[in-house]
Amino acid sequence: MQELSLNVLDIAQNSIRADASLITITVEQRTADSFLEISIADNGCGMSKEQVARVMDPFFTTRTTRKVGLGVPFFKMSAEATGGSFSIVSELGKGTRTTASYRTDHIDMLPIGDMNATILTLITMNPDRDFVYRRSYDERVYTLDTRELKEVLEDVPLNAPEVADFIRASLAEGEAELFGSPATP
Repeated sequence: MQELSLNVLDIAQNSIRADASLITITVEQRTADSFLEISIADNGCGMSKEQVARVMDPFFTTRTTRKVGLGVPFFKMSAEATGGSFSIVSELGKGTRTTASYRTDHIDMLPIGDMNATILTLITMNPDRDFVYRRSYDERVYTLDTRELKEVLEDVPLNAPEVADFIRASLAEGEAELFGSPATP
């Protein structure tokens, strides 16, 4: 995968297949120490220790539609290629947390990509799930929590066009606050 946002999309899809009702995506970046960490945590069915050990193997997948599972190995490889680290912590019946840490000053650092588009896609394609997106850049933090949106919207689905437009604008405003650039919906 050429962008880290696509790794996030793939790992979050794993969480959805694991019947997670809540998926938390955290992107933390600190420029002073060239650090980036991406974490995807869920409350899905979790994995046994044996499954966690095997999930790094590209020829292991729980899917029946194909024989390989490259998402986790690519995510791991992208982090370790920069001198960073990768971990998966999982417990059956409780969920899974996947964390990749990067050295952003390394030549093999992939671009983050369009994280806003990834988050918007996950939310609008899975309106029955809850997502918490937390993005921090140095001392600034932006958080979007679909549970809060659902409380305000009541019966209006998150994938309704006007709600999707609102989420898109909110993500753009959050990014503008983080990075000091103009918001573009």
